[in-house]
Amino acid sequence: MYDAAHWIDTLGLQAHPEGGYFKETYRAAESIPTASLPERYAGARTFCTQIYFLLESHAFSAFHRLKSDETWHFYHGSPIDLHLIHPDGRYEQRVVRMGAFQTVVPAGVWFGATVQQPESYTLVGCTVAPGFDFADFELADGAGLQAQFPAHCALIQRLTR
Repeated sequence: MYDAAHWIDTLGLQAHPEGGYFKETYRAAESIPTASLPERYAGARTFCTQIYFLLESHAFSAFHRLKSDETWHFYHGSPIDLHLIHPDGRYEQRVVRMGAFQTVVPAGVWFGATVQQPESYTLVGCTVAPGFDFADFELADGAGLQAQFPAHCALIQRLTR
């Protein structure tokens, strides 16, 4: 059984601003022009991007949201819990694990992640379409998110920096 350090070294993963480690593995060569995209995009976007993402159980992926849909694919390790807060305030927990290989986080939904088993890690892949651009990434402000969704204050405090 490999440990997290093995995957970080072997795959060349780097620290991600939301927590965990990542490496972009694919960026489509073609782009969608700005005029063909919804107004929420400030410029052209590549068709699609993919990354590896590794999260250790002592860490968390902080609440953030994207302007694009993101598909999570399970590869190795412990199950990972995705914590979603939809724009209408509805909370949803999704588990990505062996047997439930993938799930989609819709654009505009706040989400964070935690690893289920102590002293473990999860290695997943994430596919974003239209492709990921840091201009489309918003890391949550804990106080602001708590004010918007007071029913989820404890979870938001746990999954924001």
